[in-house]
Amino acid sequence: MQGGLGDIPAPAETTAPVVEVRRSARRRRTVSAYREDGRTIVLVPAQMSESEERRWVAVMLERLAAQEQRRRLSDDDLAARAAELSSQYLQGRARPVTVRWVTNQNSRWGSCTPSEGSIRLSHRINGMPQFVVDYVLLHELAHLLVPGHGPGFWRLLEAYPRTERARGYLEGVAAAGRLPNLED
Repeated sequence: MQGGLGDIPAPAETTAPVVEVRRSARRRRTVSAYREDGRTIVLVPAQMSESEERRWVAVMLERLAAQEQRRRLSDDDLAARAAELSSQYLQGRARPVTVRWVTNQNSRWGSCTPSEGSIRLSHRINGMPQFVVDYVLLHELAHLLVPGHGPGFWRLLEAYPRTERARGYLEGVAAAGRLPNLED
C-alpha cells in the first residue's frame, strides 16, 4: 500500500535516490525505515498527517544515514582488518597487496586474484554485521593460499568460529533478494 507523499526525492547526502512512503492501517504509533533496491522505504501509520509524515521522513533519513555511516568501513579499514584476520586465523600467511571495496560485483560477495595479491569485496556487504564482513574477507584471504573450494580451502576456514553463521546470513540475504516485494 502506498500513500501520503508517495515518491519523494531524497536529500543529496543519502545514498538512496527515492523515498517511498507506505501508509498502513495496522501501524498505530511507530515509524520505521529501511533501504531496498536503491530506495528508502518509510512505513508510517495511515492516520498520520502529511506534515507529520514529512517530519518523520526527514528524521528517518537522518537516522538511516547515521547508522550507515557508523557501519561503513573504508578501504584502509578493510586492509587493516585483513591483516588482523590473516594473523589470527591463517598464521599471517595471507598477505594481500590490495584490499578494497568495489561496486561492480553484484553476483559475488568478494573476489581474489592470487597472482596479483588483490582482494575485492562487494560494496553490498559494507554495513552488514562485522562477522559477515570478516568471513567474506577471510574467505578471500584463504584464496591467496589455496585456489578453488576444495577440502584444503575449507579446512583453512574451519578456524573461524562464525563461518557457518556468516554463510547462513549471506544465503538469507541472497534468498530475500529473490522474494516478491510484500507490503506492510
